[in-house]
Amino acid sequence: MRVGVPKEIKDHEDRVGLVPSSVRELVAHGHQVVVETRAGQGIGMDDAAYTAAGAMIADTADEIFASADMIVKVKEPQAGERKKLRDGQILFTYLHLAPDPDQSRDLMASGATCIAYETVTSPTGALPLLAPMSEVAGRMAPQVGAHALENAGGGMGVLLGGVPGVLPAEVVILGGGVAGTNAAQVALGLGADVTVVDRSLDVLRRLVATFGARVKTAHSNADTIGQLVTRADLVISTVLIPGAAAPKLVTREHVAAMKTGSVLVDVAIDQGGAAETSKATTHSDPTYVVDGVVHYCVANMPGGVARTSTFALNNATLPFTLALADKGWRKALQDDPHLANGLNVHGGRITYRAVAEALGFDYLETAKALAA
Repeated sequence: MRVGVPKEIKDHEDRVGLVPSSVRELVAHGHQVVVETRAGQGIGMDDAAYTAAGAMIADTADEIFASADMIVKVKEPQAGERKKLRDGQILFTYLHLAPDPDQSRDLMASGATCIAYETVTSPTGALPLLAPMSEVAGRMAPQVGAHALENAGGGMGVLLGGVPGVLPAEVVILGGGVAGTNAAQVALGLGADVTVVDRSLDVLRRLVATFGARVKTAHSNADTIGQLVTRADLVISTVLIPGAAAPKLVTREHVAAMKTGSVLVDVAIDQGGAAETSKATTHSDPTYVVDGVVHYCVANMPGGVARTSTFALNNATLPFTLALADKGWRKALQDDPHLANGLNVHGGRITYRAVAEALGFDYLETAKALAA
């Protein structure tokens, strides 16, 4: 199979679909890999490193999309890239389709078979290809929140960990999954007063077992969220429903009642955000203010630490990339029901139920797509 790796074009997105070591594995399996020139520049990997691993270098993305059987990316294809996809081509990347009807329509029109990292599962029901980026985004969230709380960041001028004689910032984390746990770890390490809210008592017990009395926990319901959010200095939302739009847990009324100069970091923005006032931003222009509250809603947060993120992502995706290249998409998905859960678009139809329901599109069962 011919595997293509275009350079990412989303704002300040320096991650890359394959690192040279992953290229070497694919070549060892008998596949061709074509990488767009300077695709790895943002992680310190030049064209020579890819050539040494056995890749061919293409001058333009057009060459990649025109010749590759499978496209391996990081972020969802942008509008111009979607026009280059073709019938029968495999696209393997993050998609986050539920809040993005335009992308969904374009992918359906392309005829490509689109497999989303974020809905591939593990035997335990976890999301192994989302987890590495959730770890990164979770650890970044207190950092960016701390900066936004500074006067220069537009915030109220509060130091996250406080100092002797001055109380630390109150940090409320919505969701105690992978991103929430990592956010709690960093926020606690910085000395903040941290409360994690989740609807699962098992998750809350795990957090207490992990962090002890340093972390406060609260069971999630509308009243509790309203009380905690409105008194917090920093709110970090990490809630996730696999493949579906994020639930709107923070209302406009909550935001209006928050402290002037407080901060909301919406890690869930890839899936539409968990606050009614959230809208996607970029690393170039990461924040905006609503009712005096600084919102940080960068849709590709891990792209800000591209080298760490790329290697972490490749560690998780490579086995699946090899399976798709070795077997072809249909056999690979038939052999692995967890990889099959990643199928989001095929034959001009949406093949992931939560996406179809979120967008009101017709749904084609994965089993029928594989049997067609």
